[in-house]
Amino acid sequence: MTAPAGRFDRAHTDDLMAFLAASPSPYHAVAGAAARLEKAGFRQVDETVAWDGAAGGRYLLRGGALVAWYVPEHATPATPFRIVGAHTDSPNLRVKPVPDTGAHGWKQVAVEIYGGPLLNSWLDRDLGLSGRLSLRGGGSVLVNVDRPLLRVPQLAIHLDRGVNNDGLRLDRQQHMTPIWGTGRPREGELIEFLAAEAGLSPGEVIGWDLMTHCVEPPAYLGLDRELLAGPRMDNLLSVHAGTAALAAVVGAGTSEEPTHIPVLVAFDHEESDSQSDTGAQGPLLGTVLERSVHARGGGVEDRARALAASVCLSSDTGHAVHPNYAARHEPGHHPVPNGGPLLKVNVNNRYATDGSGRARFVEACERAGVGYQTFVSNNALPCGTTIGPITAARHGIATVDVGVAILSMHSARELCGSSDPYQLAGMLAAFLAH
Repeated sequence: MTAPAGRFDRAHTDDLMAFLAASPSPYHAVAGAAARLEKAGFRQVDETVAWDGAAGGRYLLRGGALVAWYVPEHATPATPFRIVGAHTDSPNLRVKPVPDTGAHGWKQVAVEIYGGPLLNSWLDRDLGLSGRLSLRGGGSVLVNVDRPLLRVPQLAIHLDRGVNNDGLRLDRQQHMTPIWGTGRPREGELIEFLAAEAGLSPGEVIGWDLMTHCVEPPAYLGLDRELLAGPRMDNLLSVHAGTAALAAVVGAGTSEEPTHIPVLVAFDHEESDSQSDTGAQGPLLGTVLERSVHARGGGVEDRARALAASVCLSSDTGHAVHPNYAARHEPGHHPVPNGGPLLKVNVNNRYATDGSGRARFVEACERAGVGYQTFVSNNALPCGTTIGPITAARHGIATVDVGVAILSMHSARELCGSSDPYQLAGMLAAFLAH
């Protein structure tokens, strides 16, 4: 991949659409990112063996998380890091440990609500199933049934006459269970079906991490195709942009190697407070950075020096101004589609950006030749958060929150400007390169 610049590149957005379609779960997302890094010359490392300090690109996979980094030829043990952080998970419906359920002549799949989805966006959609099957004796395989399999049917208006005036009320336990057939539910049927889809015998599968996804593919939208609609933009859009930026910085044609160590980290479980061995609150990133320092012959002092001079851009989606609900936005900050990367600011540290971080962001945008805009929440509404404050607090690394402005955040299908992903990747590449 070549380093993105300020103009719209249809090929980048087309590749993002392919990435979104092929990444219905965090496990598929990191596999897709790893394949792109492999093409750029990165090699996978094993966490359970010793690492060497030689120059070159490396990455590791742990569940639904990925960490990738590139060691320049002349790196020392105290060489600082430039980090792009993102997350691979999105709100959805996830399969319960005892999945086979149903009533009144319908077969259903028991699901648990993951994260904070817009529940109504999952109604009356054709849904597939994807995720990871854990096998007897160790190991796992990915599974992706990317065709209409399930549906959460909405109650007909004839049986809920006031729904349009009184609003839709959904009970998370009672109303969100999808159907997938007729007849009497049979214990073990769903896992038997998924095992067969993955080419396995039912007895091989003894664990699973499965989730639903909308099977409608990403698509351009609008008079001039200036908008992009698709699933899981929060936050696979940033994972894709970070992967493209890292590959561009270290790929063929780069005039000179960076004077720091570029890093991409894509955590899992951001939508559920990041508290896991693959989440931002876990030790994954810190362990990788420390092992990288030690592999180059460094110790505690070198690690402290490296982190003190390091910077992280936490890249996640933000809110574009909604034309039908403009009063919900801060009046002086109305991000728009195709307006360029978003700087996200909150003085109560829901985002990690401060004035010095803004300066770093602006310089990266200027080097990339892209515009930029700023998001601040309306004072009357609570502000969301990201991995940014967690990364800053846990590792003592200066962190800036950035992203792309979207509509319908946490919907089964979100919307952004079709040139914004390319502009974000360009800014991230400029940040990693300089």
